Amino acid sequence: MEAASQFSTLDIRVYYEDTDAGGVMYYANYLKFFERGRTEWLRRLGVNQSALAAQEGRIFVVKNVEIQYRKPARLDDLLAIHSTIVRVGPASINFRQFAKRDGELLCGSDIQVCCVDASTLRPAPLTTELRTLLQKAKN
Repeated sequence: MEAASQFSTLDIRVYYEDTDAGGVMYYANYLKFFERGRTEWLRRLGVNQSALAAQEGRIFVVKNVEIQYRKPARLDDLLAIHSTIVRVGPASINFRQFAKRDGELLCGSDIQVCCVDASTLRPAPLTTELRTLLQKAKN
């Protein structure tokens, strides 16, 4: 696993399929973009979620989402999805994520992701290695 960074940015373009008839991005797509932001950050840190499931029997599920929409994204906008960790618990990770267009805040969210056993879907502790890596990324 690589050295951790305090935040991650992923650029995502708004395509026609992401919008309504007026060319405004559908509100639920922010959640998809935030998911990609978290996943790509973990991947850059060296966390392969498929391997985590296969080798450790652990997967991540979203437990809670708080989201605030400020301004609409539109067709062809290039969004910067910023992700940071605000808390690492024994079996959970709290992320703060933002979608920005040219530095302007469009949407913000606090998302709690829980670690669960892949077979039972019951809460399961983060592995020691993963927890240490995420704590470093938080700091």
